[in-house]
Amino acid sequence: MSTTVLIVDDDPVQRRLAEAAVRRFGFEPRIAETGMDALTLLRSEGADVVLLDLVMPGLDGLGVLAEMRKSGLATPVIVQTSNGSIDTVVTAMRAGAVDFVVKPAGAERLQVSIKNALRVDTLEEEVRRMRRRASGALSFKDLTSKSPDMERVIRLAERAAKSSIPVLIEGESGVGKEVLARAIQGSGDRRGKAFVTVNCGAIPDNLVESTLFGHEKGAFTGATEKHAGKFVEASGGTLFLDEIGELPLDAQVKLLRALQEGEVDPVGGKRAVRVDIRLVSATNRSLLDLVKQGKFREDLYYRLNVFPMTLPPLRARREDIPDLVRSFCARFAAEEGKRVRAITPEAMALLTRYPWPGNVRQLENAVFRAVVLADADELTVAEFPQIAAQVEGFDVRIPAAPHQQTLPAYAPEPVREIVRVEVRDPHAMSLVAEETGEMKPMDVLEAEIIRYALQFYRQRMSEVSRRLGIGRSTLYRKLKDLGLEGEDKSEDAA
Repeated sequence: MSTTVLIVDDDPVQRRLAEAAVRRFGFEPRIAETGMDALTLLRSEGADVVLLDLVMPGLDGLGVLAEMRKSGLATPVIVQTSNGSIDTVVTAMRAGAVDFVVKPAGAERLQVSIKNALRVDTLEEEVRRMRRRASGALSFKDLTSKSPDMERVIRLAERAAKSSIPVLIEGESGVGKEVLARAIQGSGDRRGKAFVTVNCGAIPDNLVESTLFGHEKGAFTGATEKHAGKFVEASGGTLFLDEIGELPLDAQVKLLRALQEGEVDPVGGKRAVRVDIRLVSATNRSLLDLVKQGKFREDLYYRLNVFPMTLPPLRARREDIPDLVRSFCARFAAEEGKRVRAITPEAMALLTRYPWPGNVRQLENAVFRAVVLADADELTVAEFPQIAAQVEGFDVRIPAAPHQQTLPAYAPEPVREIVRVEVRDPHAMSLVAEETGEMKPMDVLEAEIIRYALQFYRQRMSEVSRRLGIGRSTLYRKLKDLGLEGEDKSEDAA
């Protein structure tokens, strides 16, 4: 869905001129002839920007601004006036307008005003949303969606937030399961309380119990001080167990007891500790399939699967992509100090058509990269070359390599074509897989590091092991485990 601009003017000539200009800018115009019509449209359908005439019969522009403020309508407003006096401008800005233009406004001036209003509104909303997230007050209003599937999930989550029922959020990686969990917490009785996140797939098997339930000082080798554990940290608030399907079976037994009894047994502790938590779990795998495979306890599954909900992937809710892109663009432009105000309709169409296997996380990373690369004040298809290469109908413009030809010895030196190429550090290693937009697993990164070290030090195994800080026996074992035995031709054997 394109950006909508509500044009409010009683003059039909001015309305037609503004409507033609807005369409030329790539936005969708909506028309209101009176102030009351404008308020009705804003309350029923909404708009991204309002282009408001100050002088109208009945309810004038200042009256519309006052009613919008009373109704809590935060849509940015650009006022139009034939009188460009300082007093008029100050009055309109104090009433809540973000900018003003003097009739007849030039197309370029009007376009800049609309883009600035969109950017400021998106950035302010993003800042407010991040503050609410940091304070544990993120709500379902921050998850506004135009997708029917997503709206159904939000309605389910609103019901769950009113009680302390355990919630299980299912969905692909990167769809926003933690954001939904934070909204559930921010809309319930535990709003503003602790929200503790635990990625179960990132905890080593021998540290799961200590991480979740805590330990006493000296309970095991390396336990130099007492640790409360995530359950105790979250007491009174919400505990979010992400990737719950990755928990080892022995830890699942202890987790089930903690949930049933409302108490945890710290490692090395003499007595149990009472906890009061709201549990929200998430997984990108089917727990039921894991139960059938014997990898997940059936009794724990039924304990967690009390109120399940499934977040749709981004490709199933393409209606939300434009709003997400504008939000990410405003945030990253502010963080990187870039003057990026908008994204072209062609680039937005490209992002909307791409299937996004990495979902919202991949989209966020793609916009981040585009903002960093952008030289102009708009993001274009040129800032998304990897995406454009995978979507039919979009041209990826890559400079041609210089043509090589055989020249006679006596020929004058030819004029060389200057070709811009992207220079990459040959020693740099990507931590993110381009196919999925996700972090590479540890074993893949370790294999790449060892393979590079072998090449860099020309298979000198003593040098490789010394530079990597590991023993030679450990290096040979890792080569065998990673399937790199064929690459260990060292000079030591010579």
